[in-house]
Amino acid sequence: MTRRYFFTSESVTEGHPDKICDQISDTILDAILSQDPSSRVAAEVVVNTGLVLITGEITTKANVNYIDLARKKIAEIGYTGAENGFSANSCAVMIALDEQSPDIAQGVDTAQESREELSQEALDAIGAGDQGIMFGFACNETPELMPLPISLAHRISRKLAAVRKTGQLPYLRPDGKTQVTIAYEDDRPVGIDTILVSTQHTAEIDGVTDEAAIQERIKTDLWALVVEPCFADIDIKPDSETRFLVNPTGKFVIGGPQGDSGLTGRKIIVDTYGGYSRHGGGAFSGKDPTKVDRSAAYAARYAAKNIVAAGLAEKCEVQLSYAIGVARPVSIMIETFGTGKVSEEVLLELVKTHFELRPAGIIQTFGLRTAPGDRDGRFYQDVAAYGHFGRPDLELPWEQTDKAAVLKEAALSMTAVG
Repeated sequence: MTRRYFFTSESVTEGHPDKICDQISDTILDAILSQDPSSRVAAEVVVNTGLVLITGEITTKANVNYIDLARKKIAEIGYTGAENGFSANSCAVMIALDEQSPDIAQGVDTAQESREELSQEALDAIGAGDQGIMFGFACNETPELMPLPISLAHRISRKLAAVRKTGQLPYLRPDGKTQVTIAYEDDRPVGIDTILVSTQHTAEIDGVTDEAAIQERIKTDLWALVVEPCFADIDIKPDSETRFLVNPTGKFVIGGPQGDSGLTGRKIIVDTYGGYSRHGGGAFSGKDPTKVDRSAAYAARYAAKNIVAAGLAEKCEVQLSYAIGVARPVSIMIETFGTGKVSEEVLLELVKTHFELRPAGIIQTFGLRTAPGDRDGRFYQDVAAYGHFGRPDLELPWEQTDKAAVLKEAALSMTAVG
């Protein structure tokens, strides 16, 4: 009997209050690591009407202007005028920073940490920056091996920001949210049930002030210029049964930090798999790569994606757990939800053999300390909106499938021996 169900994921635009915070936090991280790759950063940001608060713990030799970084990022997002209720030029920016606790630092400090290439002994000596659990996931629903609902939600959010920035829809403002509901049959996507877009906009459009007329104009424009282009290269498309909802409350004029406060790390499901996979609970933004909440989540995605790319499973979830000050994972778990072509015991051995899961090794493999400097000061801030995974618009090291062929060959060898 066919099992039919619906699954929904959401995304938010870069002008959403929480995402403003994530981007400022990661802009600070980029700036600091560009100057001092050995810095310890845990930068958190709060925004509200007319206010930006930068707080957290930072230990660094870098010299950065936090206020200037925050204002430039806010302006880049699009909050430049009083009409948004929050402006890069007029908001107050407050700084309240401490250094990293020495009790935490001792778990990852080592005299050999600054070497360009670390020995195996050094990799074992550098422990995780905290305890915790991390999940990585991949599935074959999209070319980027992400679940279809979150992939489409992000795609629509990115396009929503693009038509605002290019001036195609000049009445749009930076804050916005998207949501996509996919119909599944026997665990495969078969249709687009609902598309929801909530977008901040001006109080009038081309002199029109009637709310009903404004919302009808927005709905028509969004369908033609935002939604339809996002499905151009996708086989499953909206049809006559697809619901399209726009600004369900009737209007969305007051938005951004004026409409709601924001906080770093409050959109962790948007950052990952849209709820389709489990989440360990740790946020990414503002954290340097010694924090396994970030680096190990990237490593887990890398392993899961290569397993799926190798054809060894249609879906794969990898869980890692760490203890503070201990280099090797406390546990590794592989789940393929009944789609594995080989046993999960075989996949576990493949992950242990072919993937570096020690924190210092992950940092070294992906170049996580040096990436901001190597990319002209922009790396982490570019994944702080529209997801850290499944980003075809960015060249992310953890999104590579360079181990797929090796895994496939090794799996064949192991099963043949078995």
